[in-house]
Amino acid sequence: MAESGEGLGTVPEHERILQEIQSTDTACVGPTLRSVYDDQPNAHKKFMEKLDACIRNHDKEIEKMCNFHHQGFVDAITELLKVRTDAEKLKVQVTDTNRRFQDAGKEVIVQTEDIIRCRIQQRNITTVVEKLQLCLPVLEMYSKLKEQMSAKRYYSALKTMEQLENVYFPRVSQYRFCQLMIENLPKLREDIKEISMSDLKDFLESIRKHSDKIGETAMKQAQQQKTFSITLQKQNNVKFGKNMYINDRIPEERNEIELKHGFEEEDENEEEVLTVQDLVDFSPVYRCLHIYSVLGDEETFENYYRKQRKKQARLVLQPQSNMHETVDGYRRYFTQIVGFFVVEDHILHVTQGLVTRAYTDELWNMALSKIIAVLRAHSSYCTDPDLVLELKNLIVIFADTLQGYGFPVNRLFDLLFEIRDQYNETLLKKWAGVFRDIFEEDNYSPIPIVSEEEYKVVISKFPFQDPDLEKQPFPKKFPMSQSVPHIYIQVKEFIYASLKFSESLHRSSTEIDDMLRKSTNLLLTRTLSSCLLNLIRKPHIGLTELVQIIINTTHLEQACKYLEDFITNITNISQETVHTTRLYGLSTFKDARHAAEGEIYTKLNQKIDEFVQLADYDWTMSEPDGRASGYLMDLINFLRSIFQVFTHLPLLDLFMVWDWSTYLADYGQPASKYLRVNPNTALTLLEKMKDTSKKNNIFAQFRKNDRDKQKLIETVVKQLRSLVNGMSQHS
Repeated sequence: MAESGEGLGTVPEHERILQEIQSTDTACVGPTLRSVYDDQPNAHKKFMEKLDACIRNHDKEIEKMCNFHHQGFVDAITELLKVRTDAEKLKVQVTDTNRRFQDAGKEVIVQTEDIIRCRIQQRNITTVVEKLQLCLPVLEMYSKLKEQMSAKRYYSALKTMEQLENVYFPRVSQYRFCQLMIENLPKLREDIKEISMSDLKDFLESIRKHSDKIGETAMKQAQQQKTFSITLQKQNNVKFGKNMYINDRIPEERNEIELKHGFEEEDENEEEVLTVQDLVDFSPVYRCLHIYSVLGDEETFENYYRKQRKKQARLVLQPQSNMHETVDGYRRYFTQIVGFFVVEDHILHVTQGLVTRAYTDELWNMALSKIIAVLRAHSSYCTDPDLVLELKNLIVIFADTLQGYGFPVNRLFDLLFEIRDQYNETLLKKWAGVFRDIFEEDNYSPIPIVSEEEYKVVISKFPFQDPDLEKQPFPKKFPMSQSVPHIYIQVKEFIYASLKFSESLHRSSTEIDDMLRKSTNLLLTRTLSSCLLNLIRKPHIGLTELVQIIINTTHLEQACKYLEDFITNITNISQETVHTTRLYGLSTFKDARHAAEGEIYTKLNQKIDEFVQLADYDWTMSEPDGRASGYLMDLINFLRSIFQVFTHLPLLDLFMVWDWSTYLADYGQPASKYLRVNPNTALTLLEKMKDTSKKNNIFAQFRKNDRDKQKLIETVVKQLRSLVNGMSQHS
């Protein structure tokens, strides 16, 4: 029962397995069959039995189906047999057709192969063209680079290198020629640096050689601009009738000529104005700066440029040893310095950072200190006032030129005031020689005139006014000798010469007026006074010449007010101004007259002594013969002629002072009547008068008038002694 029950249970399971085998894929049969072996021990046997039974059933079904379709199969075979004959014919026809097609297609195959080959070539050519189109721009740019290098367009070449590296080379970096180009670029950059630096060195050497030409052009332009401004100012002054201010050094006729000449020069200078760019090619600097900027080495270039320019500055500032001998030496010195700083100013304004304002200011301050030291040293050797004046004019033009470029020049104008004192000293030395020549050529006789024309010539040179002389008929004589108008003219010429130095110094009229008056005072009190004193003391100057010198100094003294008016007309500064310096000519000529009077006194005494010493005395005469000695008569005649000469002297109180109280009361006052009478001379004179009065009149003490006169003399002598003693103590 149990077995039968167990057998009934396995049959449906086997059927299920067979169904799965029949319905599932072959890949899934394995797990299904494994389940047969995993079941009960006899399950395999039973499954096999069940499988055989199933196969038999299927065979039966196949047999039934074959029997059902057998007739149709037979019919089909019969039809196939019928078709076989037609198929053989068709095969023969197809074979023949195929053969004919093969024969006909051989030429097509050849042409097709040619076409294929051409298409391959075309494709290769297209590929090559594409690659060449990719490489050609690189090659063209590299060829352009070579052309730029050959044409020395180095900045453009560097830009081309940048384009090659950043744009073109990355496109063809796989090719070997590109690698060779990339490896060659650093060498080209170094070559460009070396070449540009070489060009810069050539440029620096060129501007060092041509700096004087550059400076000369710049100074000429500054001078032309200044001349043009002055000419316009003069023209306006003439137009509106104004005073010609400080530059009114020449009469109107000369002024008109000067104005005309100035405009003619202006017309001549209206040619093309040269600039520093016209004289210097700055392209090497620009190229080198741009090249080093592109290469990222701009600081190296700046340091090198500044270092080299400082070396050149030291060379330019070093003067020649004989520079002070000629104006050309100074001119070359100034033009080189101006040329140097004009170039630096141009570099400052056209480049960014190569030089800075702080750098140029530092360089200028260093140069200015050196310039001032050089000029102060070399100008001290100048003994020619014309050379000193030309030096001053060069310094003014030099300062004006550099001031126009923005450099401070106040220290140069301060230096000019030092040179001005030296200029005045050279003028004084020169005029000392002029005065000596005038005195040597003078005949020390009144100027004779025989016609109105001669009279006008003299008064045109010297401001002489004498109504009595004007009324006298011709021929007549001026009281002074020929040296007086010559001295007066030379004093005016000295003022002119001193004025020349004051022009263009940017000083006020008051300062220039004070300078002219002080320099004129030095001329009168030192130079002219010294020349007069030396002249008076010369042995060959006789009493007649001394008297004429006294007369001459009197007229020169009177002409001093005209000299003051002359300076006033030049500077337009009134003499009534509080700080106006007055001329010291009054005391100068008074001192000269006093020296001449003393020399007259000395020479007259010497002459009298000579007469007395040369006398031939008859010591054996028993009694006088009633006649004066011959030497005494000669002495009297000599004194008569001398005193006749003395009658030409003004202020006849040379040897006698009648109003002693007035003399003592007015002593030391500028307007004193007896200003030129020295207390020592007066004391000596009174003592001699007192002694002579005592010896010649022993009875004077018995007469009241004589006693009063003697007491007056003694009183005045005491007062004069007190005055003289006081003077000696103060001295």
